[in-house]
Amino acid sequence: MKITFLGATKTVTGSNFLVETESGIKFLVDCGMYQGHGDVEEKNYDDFLFNIDEIDFMLLTHAHIDHSGRIPKLYKQGYRKPIYAQKATCDLCTIMLPDSGHIQEMEVEWKNKKRIRQGKNILEPMYTAQEAIECLEIFRPVKYDEIVEINNEIKVRFNDAGHMLGSSIIEIWANENGKETKAVFTGDLGNNDIPLLASPTMIESADYLVMESTYGGRIHMKNNDKAKVFLDIVYETLQRDGTVVIPTFAVGRTQEILYELNKIKENTDDAEFMKKYNKLMQAPVYVDSPLAVSATEIFRKNTDLFDFEVKEEMEKGDNPLEFPGLQFTRTVEESKALNESTTPCIILSASGMCEVGRIKHHLKHNIWNANSTILFVGYQAPGTLGRKIVDGVKKVKIFGEEFSVNARVEYIEGYSGHADQEWLLNFVYSFYHKPKHIFLVHGEEEGQEILKQKIEENTGISVTIPSFGETYTLNEKLLVEKTYELPKKYRPLRLEIIERINTLKEEIEDMEQIIKNEKLSENTSDAEIMNLNNKIKEMEQKIVEIIQ
Repeated sequence: MKITFLGATKTVTGSNFLVETESGIKFLVDCGMYQGHGDVEEKNYDDFLFNIDEIDFMLLTHAHIDHSGRIPKLYKQGYRKPIYAQKATCDLCTIMLPDSGHIQEMEVEWKNKKRIRQGKNILEPMYTAQEAIECLEIFRPVKYDEIVEINNEIKVRFNDAGHMLGSSIIEIWANENGKETKAVFTGDLGNNDIPLLASPTMIESADYLVMESTYGGRIHMKNNDKAKVFLDIVYETLQRDGTVVIPTFAVGRTQEILYELNKIKENTDDAEFMKKYNKLMQAPVYVDSPLAVSATEIFRKNTDLFDFEVKEEMEKGDNPLEFPGLQFTRTVEESKALNESTTPCIILSASGMCEVGRIKHHLKHNIWNANSTILFVGYQAPGTLGRKIVDGVKKVKIFGEEFSVNARVEYIEGYSGHADQEWLLNFVYSFYHKPKHIFLVHGEEEGQEILKQKIEENTGISVTIPSFGETYTLNEKLLVEKTYELPKKYRPLRLEIIERINTLKEEIEDMEQIIKNEKLSENTSDAEIMNLNNKIKEMEQKIVEIIQ
């Protein structure tokens, strides 16, 4: 068996792996979009680095766009073989993929208006909403824990990954010349304590493990603490008559947070907590997405996948998907009305990384307002608008217009849905028969190196962080060849350096204004000015050293 890593290598998006058997069977695990900015998203338009006609089938770990988003492109270019995915994943793709196509159509339309004025050729979307709908015909829903025999050589099993509704850890058995090799792809792993969802399934054995590592270098705060932090942030914002803007997908995280708050409420007699909780319950909560109602219905249809405790509560009539103040906005007019209202509220809107969609309009109307809060509850990829805001930039451009970031910015990373370092390690420890080798994907390189060291020190299992285009032969020698080369302009570190330089330029401009207005006044002593001058000299010298 061979695996070629064609995405999510030393970066967090674009999940795509090509698997080949000795007899020539070829299949894909995931076909996701790259999410980010500029050069990163351009990769989505590149040709696939495999012959589509030679692919026999595809396995999809879950519905998030960085794992599923290029499936309509694959279909558009002639792929008609089956795509196997857990039933809830198939259900969610019926709304998420057409939504992705719709967003691309809108973004290209906006870009083309500018290109026409500049006399440039117009662009086409990677695929349209209709093309995304058409690709759904080749999806084949499967159940958790059911062994599916794809053909005489390959059988697979989808297990609950606890990351989102329908997310799967996929076990793959390949029988080659009478010898069986087992590979496991985790997709995205959830924490063991994500509200609503069941815990990730522990896998008994594997020869080779391909594991995500998004938070390989970090530990999340515990649920009770996260919920209280969330409540404090929201309460303080509402008290200032501000708006809380949460960039996220239509449903999921909100229900998790409110479910946790409900649990705390039931087990506390803290008057201060109840005051804040009641303030939250009185505020309107808007899920601003044309597809939010559909997504909620999918959650309701798949409650069998919820955590046992949650299912018990729902049977008693306490539905965590419903709460006072929750409202869905579907039309553009309803969305615009949210930004015209002066009523303090909470707005959830996609995309979670603030690159496309309605969230950009809500940022435009709130990011300059010191009374409002931008609250991030999910991972922000390097280069995205969301990452820039989290990293503390003072100004951002939205729809070509510059805005000062005056709003309060908060990030509760534990609600990302990804396992942290502790639970990634626990997943490895849980194998009864440990893997011979582990490949780390879907993570930033710094965190991957930390996790690699921890795994090797604690288990003795060798770990590889594959580069884009590398093919590994899964045998005792673990041969590697560089099949495809990633163009230099796409390398994540290069992009990160460029983004840091741009941020530095903005910070120097801010520093110049502060020094002119505050530090060079008549009240500043000569000693203070001399000290400031020396610090600027040191900074100048460091810049010269970098250039040299």
